[in-house]
Amino acid sequence: MPAGKSDSLSQFKGSTVLITGGSGSIGTEILRSVLKYSPKKVRIFTNDENGLFELSQPYGKLPNVEFRLGDVRDLRSLDPAVEECDYVFHAAALKHVDFCETNPYEAITTNIVGTQNVIDQSMKHRVKRFVFISTDKAVNPTSTMGATKLLAEKLVIRASRQTDKTIFSSVRFGNVIGSRGSVVLLFEKQVRAGKPLTVTDPSMTRFIMATSQAAMLVLRSSTIALPGEVFVLKMKTVRIGDLAEASRVFFAKMLGRKPSSIVIKVVGSRPGEKMHEELLNSTDAREALDLGDFYVVNPHPDRRAKGNVAKAGHEAGLSSNDFTPMAVPKIVKELEALY
Repeated sequence: MPAGKSDSLSQFKGSTVLITGGSGSIGTEILRSVLKYSPKKVRIFTNDENGLFELSQPYGKLPNVEFRLGDVRDLRSLDPAVEECDYVFHAAALKHVDFCETNPYEAITTNIVGTQNVIDQSMKHRVKRFVFISTDKAVNPTSTMGATKLLAEKLVIRASRQTDKTIFSSVRFGNVIGSRGSVVLLFEKQVRAGKPLTVTDPSMTRFIMATSQAAMLVLRSSTIALPGEVFVLKMKTVRIGDLAEASRVFFAKMLGRKPSSIVIKVVGSRPGEKMHEELLNSTDAREALDLGDFYVVNPHPDRRAKGNVAKAGHEAGLSSNDFTPMAVPKIVKELEALY
């Protein structure tokens, strides 16, 4: 948590926490962070058997960590996982744009139906707080993945109006550098295999964040969210071509090679991909509030009524193309910190 922030995470002490999709990079970071506050139980729920096995190596002997194999599409496995939980962090999703584009039904049943299932079970078991992990691709979506995440956000907002027993909220992430399936890990594999770094379009821009920042956003928002709110972290931006160049420099140095020996190959954009991602559309931006480290979309009337929170001030929306992207040397430093 950034210095100077007073939001208390002591609420997790003695509580039972469920993390769906918990074997992924974000879920693992949430687990690591929550454990610092002595929860009664943290349940990791996923259909990724190998991921559960790998996570059980460092955490399997802890008496307050529980591993559950199941699927958010299957109520028989989901219902007992939510039972007696105080907090639910819903990270389970299909996240790869290209796979969702070619398998839209699977994306719909997991990202939309699965989210509704977790919402329903959270209501049934009177969970205190539910946080949905969304993405910047949900803003003005052009891909199946983004569209399913947008609809899932809408389901969470609707749920917030149906009960006063559970506080439902969402967070929007950009690209999480170094997470499973991220382009940086792809670049590393390509370099180690002696293959070119493949870039869709060097001019594309993206919002980036570290897994620690992502977990911070989730946990902090869970302490202060009011029903139906969507929290959006203020993030740095990169140009994809610069990220590839920084990766070439960094991995060449790490492996004792010359950067010139690593080729960058442009392969063209994939179906559903945007040139620039968006954090806020024009509708969001008109009402969004600025809380310092992040924006709040769909702010609850009680928050607006306080009168001491500034508006976001981006009435036309907010795109990754609206910012000066990080220079290559700064990206290299980010990679050094990651590794």
